[in-house]
Amino acid sequence: MTAIYLIRHAEAEGNLYRIAQGQHESNLTDRGWRQVNALERRFADIPIDAVYASDLYRTRATATAVYRPKNLPLRRCPGLREICVGDWEGRTWGDIIRRTPEAMSDFGKRMDRWSIPGAETPAEVLARVRFTVEDIARANPGRTLALFSHGYAIRLLLANLQGISLRDTGEKMPTGDNTAVSLLEWDGERLRVVFMNDNRHLQTPEYLAGEKPAKAKRAYALEPGLWFRPLEGGAERLSAAWAEAGEAGPVPAASLTLEGLLGEEAVGLLHMTPETGRISLAYIRPDCRRRGFGVQLLGQAVQRTRERGGEELSALRTPGGPGEAYLRDCGFAPEEGTREGRRLWRKSIGFDPEI
Repeated sequence: MTAIYLIRHAEAEGNLYRIAQGQHESNLTDRGWRQVNALERRFADIPIDAVYASDLYRTRATATAVYRPKNLPLRRCPGLREICVGDWEGRTWGDIIRRTPEAMSDFGKRMDRWSIPGAETPAEVLARVRFTVEDIARANPGRTLALFSHGYAIRLLLANLQGISLRDTGEKMPTGDNTAVSLLEWDGERLRVVFMNDNRHLQTPEYLAGEKPAKAKRAYALEPGLWFRPLEGGAERLSAAWAEAGEAGPVPAASLTLEGLLGEEAVGLLHMTPETGRISLAYIRPDCRRRGFGVQLLGQAVQRTRERGGEELSALRTPGGPGEAYLRDCGFAPEEGTREGRRLWRKSIGFDPEI
């Protein structure tokens, strides 16, 4: 009997920033790396003979939890990739649901009829992933394997192995949490689900110690968020937001100003220079704060900077001001000292070349 641990990747940028990832490359978040550490603790005493992962960065990074401590090679496998979502890739879920609400609904609820230009169909993904997992199982009789894949792909496979149709997958098969573990068995002819979507390693004191108290959990992975457009004729709004953020003096010059909208309602502003990764202002309207919108501004900063080859974000903030709490929350680290009364904060957004 071949045992196959099927594991979803850790929290990645698209999950946090509410951006459709598909086969678009994204890094793990700070929480994602804590999930990798929790996964490593879970598998410390479980013998594994071989490790396979989708060739996308977020699964390869997650797989370090198993293959590095066990001194195993990582076998990259494109067949374990996430669904390609065509022209949705890299767009915010808020933009997608605004432009194509019916297709968005079908993507989560009626996989049998979802189809958009340039994308794989769910049926094609299911066939690809099932063939890949069975092919790996045939090549490893009697061994114990760890396979790292993606939420949508795993959801389709687990539903299919339990006799759930594509039509009913959205209703009857939940998406597992990031790093959720499922166990399959291969008897030489067919796959069987032993258990699925187990996240007990994310319930330990070691992991929970890093979680924020009473942090709200999204209902499911496709919950929409903001969409963005360039701010036009908004100099007064920008100046008012700058003053409200507790910053003195004129608003710094920057090459890009975006407004973030929930539906048709403007809730925030991002003022930055993507060519250098410098964020001058990330602002959310007071009555819209603590709803997960601020981090979506950061997602736009990451995307726009990375598109221009940048690997770092930075920001200057008045020491002790409210902007510093936001930066700390988003994983920025301060430098010692100040520059003209402001402190410099930095955040790396590069990919680890060793993964």
